Amino acid sequence: MSITTTTHLNFRGQAREALEHYAAAFGGSVVALPFAQAGDERDAADGARPDEVKWGQASAPSGFAVMAYDVPAARPLDRGQDPVFVSVRGDDADEIARAFAGLAEGGTVRTPLAPAGYSPLFGMVTDRFGITWVLDVAAAPAA
Repeated sequence: MSITTTTHLNFRGQAREALEHYAAAFGGSVVALPFAQAGDERDAADGARPDEVKWGQASAPSGFAVMAYDVPAARPLDRGQDPVFVSVRGDDADEIARAFAGLAEGGTVRTPLAPAGYSPLFGMVTDRFGITWVLDVAAAPAA
């Protein structure tokens, strides 16, 4: 048996756009199931719009994956202040730099991507959807 964890992000009507943005940043693709195709009558009662995402995922050949859905209007959604950071760690500095640049489009760089004492490259960016990403290149283990 194997277990994998995947970050699942909640949006209000922006899940598809966010997934497409993440797929572009990481060189991947999107699969999204709208509420209209999900066949759950409770969704309409909760205020879900038919075109919003019931289940979606952006994934890339590198192994990157993130899931998302649109919280129906009748359900509460309060992200608060920095409730979660999505951490992306890789071993290819160019790949991390490309992803950082893609996530920063329309967003706010909180910590520029640069060498840090614990990583050859580290940076933090809040994307245009309000999700904060921490990207770094894994440092070689100390001998």
